[in-house]
Amino acid sequence: MARGRLFDRPGQRIMNVRHLVVCTAFCTAHMAVGHVAMAQTLAPRAYVITPKSANAVTFSWSWLDGSLNFNGAIPVTGATGTYSVPVVSYYHSFGFFGRSANVTAILPYGVGTFQGQVLGAQRHVYRSGLLDLTLRFSVNLKGGPAMAMPQFVKWRQKTLLGVSLTVVAPTGQYDATHLINWGINRWALKPELGYSRRWGNWVLDGYGGIWFYTANNAFYSLPNPQPQTQSPISSFEGHLSYDFSKLHCWASLDGNFWFGGTTSLGGIASTVTRQTSSRIGGTFSVPLKKHQSLKVSYSDGAYVRFGGNYQSFSVAWQYSWIGWPKISRQ
Repeated sequence: MARGRLFDRPGQRIMNVRHLVVCTAFCTAHMAVGHVAMAQTLAPRAYVITPKSANAVTFSWSWLDGSLNFNGAIPVTGATGTYSVPVVSYYHSFGFFGRSANVTAILPYGVGTFQGQVLGAQRHVYRSGLLDLTLRFSVNLKGGPAMAMPQFVKWRQKTLLGVSLTVVAPTGQYDATHLINWGINRWALKPELGYSRRWGNWVLDGYGGIWFYTANNAFYSLPNPQPQTQSPISSFEGHLSYDFSKLHCWASLDGNFWFGGTTSLGGIASTVTRQTSSRIGGTFSVPLKKHQSLKVSYSDGAYVRFGGNYQSFSVAWQYSWIGWPKISRQ
């Protein structure tokens, strides 16, 4: 197994491996912060590739504060929430038909308080529990062949084109008699096309994807839960980042835009739930010791037509390595 700093040579254009791993492994952590944030992710360098057999374990913590989106379930006004979401994730890269590919598994836990006017009465509620499990598979289509460490060290990024599939499984805490839940009680899938281009120390990223949802057959409704469906949400995301070579760190300006998501409860569509919104933010990533990296990010709603207007602050610590320990046979 590789040990120590993998490559930090002065003047080298690409970041060290642990930095490259944190770019991709951290990106889906935001996708797991409940249904509020699914279409609103900001993940710079999500399609940057790593050498084969790169691994990373990431522990992140996100703090969110702002308005809530209940998808038009019942008359709710002034709904707000303040909550934190610690997340543990695991990332692994490999070769897939000669192309660089990776998988990420994410398990979040949420703790928070929520309040608002529900049917004319002020309500307050505390929730603590697991969110839904998120899995992401990504593969490079152009510019990023599968490479072992010796080849990868000599490689220089130019134009990268890749695709990914994110799946959110309904494994989180859910109770149909509660309006506030950490789980969404349905499957969600997002196919996405990603682009990344490097010019010297500058990196430009752009992604486009669509969230698809299965039906929630027991959505909160009075007097009894009802089936709820939601139309697809199209999302677009852009990032411009810069490498500070001498410090081996980078920073980015992030933004996104999404639209769609009209919901239907009991077969009756609610057109006011259609979302047309965007967020802006920034990200900073810096190496710590040998295998370790730290990333900090902040974002806020730039334009929000329906719900989900909140501030988000996240910190992530990651430990990454190449390969696996070799077990000798006696």
